[in-house]
Amino acid sequence: MDALLQARQAYGSNTQSIRTHRGAEYEAFARVTHRLKTAAATDVAALASAIHDNRRLWTLLASDVIGDNNGLPEILRARIVYLAEFTRQHSSKVLMRKASASALVEINTAIMGGLRDRSTKT
Repeated sequence: MDALLQARQAYGSNTQSIRTHRGAEYEAFARVTHRLKTAAATDVAALASAIHDNRRLWTLLASDVIGDNNGLPEILRARIVYLAEFTRQHSSKVLMRKASASALVEINTAIMGGLRDRSTKT
């Protein structure tokens, strides 16, 4: 076995890239936002699944920002908790067909913009 083949076997199997926390958050928002956009045009089951995952994402985010170890400014933390609650309530309206998912997509897109802007500054 030559050295090149051994190197490929040793290092080639690691296909997961290294991400920052902010990058991972951005990717999670991008995935769920894409699903919200496409599911709104397809069927109720796909929309319900996308909304469920979006709620879970916002619940995790809100849980993180209320923790004592979170370093974000208090006002930003409060706004994130507010958005998480709005997302929860609006999601129920979307599932009852009393509202569209566009507000959820807009909020997620704004969060993604903030994550992208901050990642280029640090």
